[in-house]
Amino acid sequence: MPSLVRFTIPALLFLLHANSSAQSIPEWIDRSCTACTERMQTQTGVYILEKGEEALIGRAWLTQHARQSIDVQYFIWSTDNIGILAAEQLLSAAERGVTVRVLVDDLLIDAQSRTLLLLSAHPNAQIRIYNPNLSVGVSFWQRIVNAVTSFREINQRMHDKTAIFDGIAGITGGRNMADEYFDYDHEYNFRDRDVLLIGPAVADMTENFNEFWNSEFAVPVEDILGEDAESITPEDVATRARELHAYANDPGNFAPQVQEAIASAPAYFPYLLTAMSWEDVSFVSDVPGKNTGESGLKGGGETTTLLINAVRGAQESVLIQSPYLIMPEGGIELFEELVGRGVRIRISTNSLASTDNIPAFSGYHEQREELLRAGVELYEFKPYPMMRDELIDRYPAIAESNPVFALHAKSMVIDGRTVYIGTFNLDPRSANLNTEVGVLVDSEELAEQLTRSIERDIRPENSWQTTESFDPDSEVGRGKRFRVWWNEILPLEPVL
Repeated sequence: MPSLVRFTIPALLFLLHANSSAQSIPEWIDRSCTACTERMQTQTGVYILEKGEEALIGRAWLTQHARQSIDVQYFIWSTDNIGILAAEQLLSAAERGVTVRVLVDDLLIDAQSRTLLLLSAHPNAQIRIYNPNLSVGVSFWQRIVNAVTSFREINQRMHDKTAIFDGIAGITGGRNMADEYFDYDHEYNFRDRDVLLIGPAVADMTENFNEFWNSEFAVPVEDILGEDAESITPEDVATRARELHAYANDPGNFAPQVQEAIASAPAYFPYLLTAMSWEDVSFVSDVPGKNTGESGLKGGGETTTLLINAVRGAQESVLIQSPYLIMPEGGIELFEELVGRGVRIRISTNSLASTDNIPAFSGYHEQREELLRAGVELYEFKPYPMMRDELIDRYPAIAESNPVFALHAKSMVIDGRTVYIGTFNLDPRSANLNTEVGVLVDSEELAEQLTRSIERDIRPENSWQTTESFDPDSEVGRGKRFRVWWNEILPLEPVL
């Protein structure tokens, strides 16, 4: 087990252990918001989760109060504090009798095979791996063979991020299950965004999850690791469960300032319900595999088509936040057409100083001048933005470490009314290869809220505005700039 360098994570999860009750999610909604049950029959409650702290507490509270089922789907699930403690929460739910299903993409999973098997061995828990051709149960030489013979297949990933509780509440958005997506890493964090949903849209999320769960791409971990699975004993499972529970419940892990969060938690969720916006919400998603694959590294998808159509219909303004910005084929021409008819287009993305993805930045770097000539306003996020103090205001130990922040939120506002929040990056990979999810909502209230948030991110204290006469690339050393130049030489654009 890793040492508790990031003390805030176990303490916040202890909060949920300490304050959980036998009350189910529907019972809690009935008690805390008498009008919500009726509203949920026709509309979906929406709450935007801007801060990592509330996004973490939201997931943990719902996990604690689920009584029937929990379905989670992630692109990345790390074995840092977040990943380990999330696994402990799901195991606790399974021990209460909740049916737990976990679907994780194979590309960036870092859990050991034995750990996956020990968790999946519980009769109420199942783990499946999406498109297992690179990591889980794949030898080094088989990876090489797969990379050479099945290039499109190894690049087709499940980028979806959803968590569904009792079929009544769900969370989707940009956050993966790792420390840096919840503002808790001491070195590098992501400025991210999720939405909490309660109501009919969650049924669409569940339908999409079931489609992926039952697809040929989702393989039970026991089928992948057959021999290892046979060696797992009930004693092994019990020992691992005790380790996870002890790790999550050790009061020695707490720091004094975390007690504020523990004290304020009971009031948090009633406030959240009153702050929800009730809307007609469309949950947008791709089919497993994204498309037929007949077009190679192209082909588009259902989310791609829906988002392009939404942008094409803009009359006044388009405000986009995307950590990676490489326009797919025809994208710059569409923006130029929109600007030509008077639509203002602003895009918030990462600078070279903040980005975690040099290959993706190299694709943006090649297109940057063309985007500016097309009339697009570009804002590049600073690695030490002033607004990071608001994200980690409760935790001075993290602030003292002076961590870098980078954008990871994928959001859009069209004409001050249409809102998208989800997993879709503005790049060829999201357009053609990775499956994506998100919500589309027509709501002036949510549009105003999201616009304020993105406009805060692009203020001068948080972002540089890049123009034809200025870019902030000089803020980094020559080594990082050289890596951008080198990546531009390589034919990577279709998989960026």
